[in-house]
Amino acid sequence: VQLVQSGGGLVQVGGSLRLSCAASGERFANTAMGWFRQAPGEERKFVAAINWAGTETSYEDYVKGRFIASTDNSKSTVYLQMNNLRPEDTAVYYCAVDLDGDYFLTINAHDYEYWGQGTQVTVSA
Repeated sequence: VQLVQSGGGLVQVGGSLRLSCAASGERFANTAMGWFRQAPGEERKFVAAINWAGTETSYEDYVKGRFIASTDNSKSTVYLQMNNLRPEDTAVYYCAVDLDGDYFLTINAHDYEYWGQGTQVTVSA
């Protein structure tokens, strides 16, 4: 399984970014994809999750209403649209796959078997 991330970068407060996570090497029909982030000196934290069909989503409270997870099965790609970004959103963002995640979207990083390489998101005040 390979997860290749793209997107991210530097944006001003209130701006938007879209992260992409292209998945390969597995049949993902019964999986869930998670997004996590890690700021310097902090633990990796759950941000959002979505099942591969795109019918179920879960968000951490601090991103609800601002971030949107979506899937494009034809491209085997998952997206995280981030709107109204704040300085506290600055972190390295990771996508990850839970191979058994179709029935329950977990927020626990230990349940995700494979991870993307991470991409830096910096929000300047």
